[in-house]
Amino acid sequence: MKTIAVCSVLCLTAVSAFATLSKDEVRRLSDSATILTELRGTPDKGIPEDLWEKAQCVVVIPSLKKAAFIVGGEYGSGVMSCRRDAGWSAPVFMQLAKGSWGFQIGAEQVDVVLLVINRRGVDKLLDDKVSLGADASVAAGPVGRSAQAATDAQMHAEMLSYSRAQGLFAGIDLSGGVLRPDKDAIGRAYEPGTSAREIIDSGRIKVPAEARTFIASLGRNVGATARDND
Repeated sequence: MKTIAVCSVLCLTAVSAFATLSKDEVRRLSDSATILTELRGTPDKGIPEDLWEKAQCVVVIPSLKKAAFIVGGEYGSGVMSCRRDAGWSAPVFMQLAKGSWGFQIGAEQVDVVLLVINRRGVDKLLDDKVSLGADASVAAGPVGRSAQAATDAQMHAEMLSYSRAQGLFAGIDLSGGVLRPDKDAIGRAYEPGTSAREIIDSGRIKVPAEARTFIASLGRNVGATARDND
């Protein structure tokens, strides 16, 4: 009986440990929810709603850091969720990195949102890592109330990318970047060994309490808000 009791306690402790997010991961979720609310709440300057409705997955990278001194680079951490039935999946923690060369000095931070438009792009994203522009086509997304002004390249891309810097929304070129699941953060949020594909496709992974605001921002109906503001 003592052995059974000890095992039970250890199991409960392990499950609790799997569901413990760091302060950084909680902040990622909170910042991502704020970015989406603001980006979708400005229909004339944000993501066209008709493109949003086509998106299979959404990736948000708060405060992507752009720094350079001779050798430049961009890196950031964020979260992704994909559509499941009438709702959205539990979040997958992600990392984005991009290098560049040339004589350049400076530093900047931008918020980045990626829309994954089709299942082909989703499948590539759920691999161990994906090179944007090489493994998966990516284009700077059109901004405004309607997607009708999108170029041919934008309409055929597997992913569309958006940025926000100093309060202004715009498309952003992320070609050459590498996007991959953040396995350490995923292990803390769920359990070690959990894959991005399992979180998205299995349907058995529950949304952590800390992620509920982020998931709500994905499902929010902005059409009524936009009409109210007209």
